Amino acid sequence: MAKIFQATHVGKVRYNNEDSLIVIEPETYAVADGMGGASAGEVASQMLVETVKNFLAKSNKPWDEKILAQAILLANDKILNTARRHEEYHGMGTTATVLSLDNGKAYFAHVGDSRLYLLRKNIFQQMTEDHSYVETLVRRGELTAEEARVHPMKNVLTQAVGAVTNLYIDMGNFSVEQGDVFLLCTDGLTNMVANELIVKILQTADNPAEALVDAALNAGGRDNVSVIVAGVD
Repeated sequence: MAKIFQATHVGKVRYNNEDSLIVIEPETYAVADGMGGASAGEVASQMLVETVKNFLAKSNKPWDEKILAQAILLANDKILNTARRHEEYHGMGTTATVLSLDNGKAYFAHVGDSRLYLLRKNIFQQMTEDHSYVETLVRRGELTAEEARVHPMKNVLTQAVGAVTNLYIDMGNFSVEQGDVFLLCTDGLTNMVANELIVKILQTADNPAEALVDAALNAGGRDNVSVIVAGVD
């Protein structure tokens, strides 16, 4: 069983928290970073996590990457339809990063620039790929990873749930080992806190989720920040 920590914070600049996160028993987790005017981002991210929860409750296990992707596709349709019916929600969307642990396997599905990381035996690895303009430039060799971190267009997404009809979903699976630590987070963490400090906190903090949020706030807290940490005994 995984030991789970979760935390979210509006940050020091924003007026409302457009992030949503959820822990679905047993051992399934999701984070979402909403976007859109007024409260639209908050609506989109909440719709994402609620749709995933409800879809999985009706699905047979294991909740593998294909089932997780189906849940995200359903959320995509619901968000698009809601935006069509309500002018105030026009243009809303959300990222989605969903992880399910089952019988020694990790399954994930992902859209946007929230992230899933794995810390295994001191090796910290990003398991998802950002769907963003700057990440496209990094893959082409036109930007370095460090240049991407400070690029003025780093928040421009190429994929988001509720933004396009034909949604591309990044998904996969891998084996889980004893001692693995999983981190799901919105970019309010990764834009503010270096990987080295993230690893140190994951390895040493009594409550790593709260400690990671505190680190983002101490670095300026320019965005909402949400974190789920699951450690496998």
